[in-house]
Amino acid sequence: MTIPTAGGSGERSAVAAAARTVTKAYGSGETKVLALDCVDVDIASSRFTAIMGPSGSGKSTLMHCLAGLDTVTEGRIWVGDTEITGLKDKRLTQLRRDKIGFIFQSFNLLPTLNAAENITLPMDIAGRKVDRDWFERVVETVGIGGRLKHRPTQLSGGQQQRVAVARALAARPEIIFGDEPTGNLDSRAGAEVLGFLRRSVDELGQTIVMVTHDPVAASYADRVLYLADGRIVDEMQNPTAESVLERMKSFDGRGRTS
Repeated sequence: MTIPTAGGSGERSAVAAAARTVTKAYGSGETKVLALDCVDVDIASSRFTAIMGPSGSGKSTLMHCLAGLDTVTEGRIWVGDTEITGLKDKRLTQLRRDKIGFIFQSFNLLPTLNAAENITLPMDIAGRKVDRDWFERVVETVGIGGRLKHRPTQLSGGQQQRVAVARALAARPEIIFGDEPTGNLDSRAGAEVLGFLRRSVDELGQTIVMVTHDPVAASYADRVLYLADGRIVDEMQNPTAESVLERMKSFDGRGRTS
């Protein structure tokens, strides 16, 4: 199915996920809250996209809707060529398992499994054979080759998050979503994990979408989307920590600034 163009008439690069006129409302009547307000966005394949905005701007809601973790009130969402709005629960679960990877602020590793077993767990559950060459390449990319036999309690926070990153990459999903993936890490460990995510895009061709409030984290991305009041109000290509910080300072919460 063809994804409608998100405004403009120029050619678009390959799209890993897309939203068209997406609205997400909570409550009704006087208590109704619009978390997303008619959002159009394309997420380019093999690129690193960061989503930023003030608290309550809708950035996590947008990510959850794009990932099929939350439903939309109005509008349409695609992952690759598959429209996920209206999919039955079983089909949506299968699509998330086969095409989407997740990295969360909490590492979500099983304490009874070692690092290697945690990495291959999603594929084991799905009954899929592990591609050993790809597994070894991912392990090398995130730098945990010497820790594969260790259980989570034997790993530092940074090492646990590297395992979580490897788990997301190992299944070769079409797109990986990260919700504040370095939020529980100190600055050094956070920089390491962000470096691995950057390398996964540059060297492995991965597509990553990351919600963050940190200008330094956002500077690892190719593109930053800014949300305010449930709308995308600006974007920045090839960001630096300084340019992101300046843009955030200029927010008035109501959209573009002069």
